[in-house]
Amino acid sequence: MMTINFTITFLSEWHIGSGLGAGAELDATVLKNKNGLPYVPGKTIKGLVRQAADEIASMQPEKINNQTIIEIFGQKADDKGTESTKANSFFSNTEMLVNEKEEIIKNQLQDYLYKTFARTKIDNNGIAVDHSLRTIEVCVPIQLKGSIEIEEKHKEAVTMALKWVRGMGVNRNRGLGKCKIEIK
Repeated sequence: MMTINFTITFLSEWHIGSGLGAGAELDATVLKNKNGLPYVPGKTIKGLVRQAADEIASMQPEKINNQTIIEIFGQKADDKGTESTKANSFFSNTEMLVNEKEEIIKNQLQDYLYKTFARTKIDNNGIAVDHSLRTIEVCVPIQLKGSIEIEEKHKEAVTMALKWVRGMGVNRNRGLGKCKIEIK
């Protein structure tokens, strides 16, 4: 096994949801650790990298094939008789850089990492639809670091798929969560 260390640099505000709201104030809050700092769970990174690997495999099967994807990410059993297989990889949570994290906690600056976005649905006449106002908490652009434990033979495939990811989180196809991933 080997380790791939990477950083995610967010180029826009982003929202990885906690699944919780904050009463009447917010409909959706950002996922935070016990210190109130944002992070991206390893399972989210794994899912995005898997999606990227699937896309690459569909266009360039000579670079990443389905067997490699199954070895890296595992496979669920299905009703067609396919047995489940265990993944040969581990994706860590991505967190803020240590120096930044310590400084923010020490000076209690966590609230400055977040903004609130409000959106409403507009009908065909250009009028806001009743009861459609939603507010979500977003995180300002920051940099996070993470790691992936994989077999050496899968380094190229995982590296390629990591670099393929260009956005993550809610509304990533509508401008939120634009990011760049770099291998360290």
